[in-house]
Amino acid sequence: MADNGHKIILIGNSQVGKTCFLQQYCDRDFNVNSGTTIGVDFRFSMIVLDGKTYKMQIWDTAGQERFRTITTSYYRDADGIIVIYDVTSEETFLQVENWFNEINKHSSQSVFSILVGNKKDLENDRVVSTENGQQLAEKLSVPFIETSAKTGENVYETFKQLMEKVITIKKTTKKKTTKKKTVKLKHGDKKKIKCC
Repeated sequence: MADNGHKIILIGNSQVGKTCFLQQYCDRDFNVNSGTTIGVDFRFSMIVLDGKTYKMQIWDTAGQERFRTITTSYYRDADGIIVIYDVTSEETFLQVENWFNEINKHSSQSVFSILVGNKKDLENDRVVSTENGQQLAEKLSVPFIETSAKTGENVYETFKQLMEKVITIKKTTKKKTTKKKTVKLKHGDKKKIKCC
């Protein structure tokens, strides 16, 4: 039986492959003709970790500037955020820190984020090295992984890493909020209350 669900957001510039990334994860399919996302789109998916099934609501957000005010409202109750850039586009890589600034501004402190360099199958067109991606991830204190939405390489692994951390954070947060506090009263602590 699955739990109530975890909200996962995909963000990044337009054309980095967020929609294809989601299609590869959910459908094990790659469609080069998938159109640009307008506003937001979402899918439900399940993942099994340590024998337990977890439900995810995965939100695919538009990367264009004109939709930013719409998409940032979806950060608020997110449990996990995947920030995607295109390894063949330096411009998308240079925008990563701006995306993390948006996360810090609009999401809760308990949200877990991961940095993804997508389109690693296009090695001949690469302009952002793996080392540059790793260095930026270290600077931002987030995990880093390179993927290919086309071949599926590391797509499942990205969701697995993200959800393992999201589950750990939720369990820790739940334990902190459910700890019971007891107060002991001594017999002598009773005070007489006068009425009228």
